[in-house]
Amino acid sequence: MTTPSRLPDPYGQGQSANLADILERVLDKGVVIAGDIKINLLDIELLTIKLRLVVASVDKAKEMGIDWWESDPALSSRARHDELTRENAALRERLRELDPGRVPREEAP
Repeated sequence: MTTPSRLPDPYGQGQSANLADILERVLDKGVVIAGDIKINLLDIELLTIKLRLVVASVDKAKEMGIDWWESDPALSSRARHDELTRENAALRERLRELDPGRVPREEAP
């Protein structure tokens, strides 16, 4: 009776990869999953959905030029603060235009 031979293990000498090893490799290298869904009726395109998924560590994403979370007020307290500061300055300017004597000018930091 013969036993089937095993293929060489890509993770080393006879060691199996656990979930932590796989996750570390994925985050280190990054993974892109892309796909398109098209719905046609009688050769007329009704709907197209383009799916793009990038799984990577924050460092790898920044290395690839992806950093949208830094300027999204819902995800970054700094972006939220900057947005509120801009909004506050715009409101003060508008009040100054409406009633110049009532709103004190902000001093430069």
